Amino acid sequence: MVAKIKSGKSLTGALNYNENKVKQGKAQLIGAPGYPKEMKDLNFYDKLQRLTDLAEGNQRTRTNTVHISLNFPNGEALPTETLMDITRDYMTGIGFDNQPYLVYRHSDAGHPHIHIVSTNIKRDGYRISLHYLGQNQSEKARKAIEIKYNLTKAEDQPKQKPDLKAAPADYGNAETKRVITNIVNQVIRTYRFTSIPELNAVLLRYHIQADLGSKDSRMFARAGLVYWILDQQGNKIGVPIKASSIYGKPTLKMLAEKFKLNAALRKPLKDQLKQIITQALQKANDRQSFEKALQAQNIQVIFRRNDDGRIYGATFIDHQNKTVFNGSDLGKEFSANPLNERFNEPENPAAQKTTTAEQSHQEKFDTGTNLLDILLQPDREDLGALNKIKREQRKRKGLNL
Repeated sequence: MVAKIKSGKSLTGALNYNENKVKQGKAQLIGAPGYPKEMKDLNFYDKLQRLTDLAEGNQRTRTNTVHISLNFPNGEALPTETLMDITRDYMTGIGFDNQPYLVYRHSDAGHPHIHIVSTNIKRDGYRISLHYLGQNQSEKARKAIEIKYNLTKAEDQPKQKPDLKAAPADYGNAETKRVITNIVNQVIRTYRFTSIPELNAVLLRYHIQADLGSKDSRMFARAGLVYWILDQQGNKIGVPIKASSIYGKPTLKMLAEKFKLNAALRKPLKDQLKQIITQALQKANDRQSFEKALQAQNIQVIFRRNDDGRIYGATFIDHQNKTVFNGSDLGKEFSANPLNERFNEPENPAAQKTTTAEQSHQEKFDTGTNLLDILLQPDREDLGALNKIKREQRKRKGLNL
């Protein structure tokens, strides 16, 4: 048995995730310990209110949501009664035996598993500490349960690949929000990108786009973010989904922290990628042979072009190491004009000028640049640029005192 614990700040989001699975026929509520009503009589409001009533007893604790999955290997299909017995033993083992919780049996994956939704705020308003919960109490409970119920031990289960491939979005074949949630969360978890354009370079592969809105829009001014499904031609289709409504909340604020972390994580792989690209350039006779040489190394190059068809930049996606780099971040030899010259395409003196709404976010800004602007520049330096902007902002605040 494998136990996974996720903590969060949205009881509504965790509950909605499971209730939507029920509506789709891919999950079933099998238990509701700690609820005053019979399970069959509970509506959505009943399920949520029981948890939020406790959470409101501690206004200082923002992380008040606990979403747990207990996973079993293929062939270990357990009856509902046994699953509930396992759940009760597990919740007791991690100190949640007196908490109300909801248990859902899911059938949306290749292995049997259940989801548990609860809150870590107790009746007296005190919180159950989640610090090292998974590493300590959960591990002890999991091992005891494996012995008691003669389950396959987690250590004996074959490890899943961390980058399970998601299918590209196909509008109309599944619920838009669910499709976007699955793809966006997988890409954010597995790829190292440092800007919205770099994120979109990967998402495009799955027919998804992160959209900040036009530069003069209200959404852009408020640092909002939505996700679209794209059709085969790359056009937005259907209704956009707000980042704040997606499970995991991949908002611009959340991504900003991810950008900084990814900038550090991808650095050790930069020289290796440069070497591969350089070798491909040396052997390539034209752009097509260059792209083919990179594909053989599981590297994708996306040439960004203006309305005249000129290259104004390139983005390199290393699918093997899950890193994304703009050409100018790798070196001047991989920026727009050298690439145009190398492939005998017209030189573009205004290489950084673009025409689409997404490209408008990549323009350079004046000395009044804020942190959001820096994060959206495709050729900015990584952590150094971020720290520089923060220092300038602090200086300006000091002058205004």
